[in-house]
Amino acid sequence: MTPLLRLFAWLLAAAVTFATLGPASYRPHSNLGQDGEHAFAFVLIGLAFGLAYPRQRLLASGIALAATALIEMLQFWVPGRHARLEDFLVDAAAACVGFAVVGGLDWMLRRTRPSPT
Repeated sequence: MTPLLRLFAWLLAAAVTFATLGPASYRPHSNLGQDGEHAFAFVLIGLAFGLAYPRQRLLASGIALAATALIEMLQFWVPGRHARLEDFLVDAAAACVGFAVVGGLDWMLRRTRPSPT
C-alpha cells in the first residue's frame, strides 16, 4: 500500500506544481477563491505525504514546506504569474494542517489499539 500512496503523493505534488507554474489557462478554478484553492491543494499534499511517509513525517513536512517556498519563488520567472507571501503562508499552513491531521489520526489509532502483552 505504501508504494501506491507514495506514487499518489508525488503525482499530486507534480500536478500542483504544474498548476502553479504552468499556463494559467490550464489551472483549475472553483468557487473556493484563490486562497481556498491553494488551501485545498496543499491540505491534500500534507495528507498524501503524511500517509505516504509515516516514519519520516517530520522530515517530509520540512521538505514539503521548503518545496512550497521554492514553488512560490519560481513564480518570479514565470510570465503571467506572481509570487506572494500570502500565497506561501496559506500553502504552508494548509500543508501543515494536512500533516497534523494525519499525525493526529495516527496518534489516536495507536492509543486505541490494545497493547501487546
